Amino acid sequence: MKALSELSRNLHTLLERYQALQQENAALKEDIERQRQELIRTHGELLELQQKNRRLATANAMTSAENAEEATKRINALIAQVDRAIAVLKK
Repeated sequence: MKALSELSRNLHTLLERYQALQQENAALKEDIERQRQELIRTHGELLELQQKNRRLATANAMTSAENAEEATKRINALIAQVDRAIAVLKK
């Protein structure tokens, strides 16, 4: 009888721990999802800032006489991109 009582206590303890672990697991999954959403948002901001940085660098290069060669390279690269896009659209 004593062994049955001890087994019952152990089973009860095991079930309590299992429920606690399930709750912790659910909380961790929610945290992962929040962090994933934050990462997606931050990545979007990063891409937007990189694009803005490229535009500013191009504008800056165009306004500076010292960087005329760099501006020419950037403009030529942009023209090449447009030409490639037009070629793709013509196909």
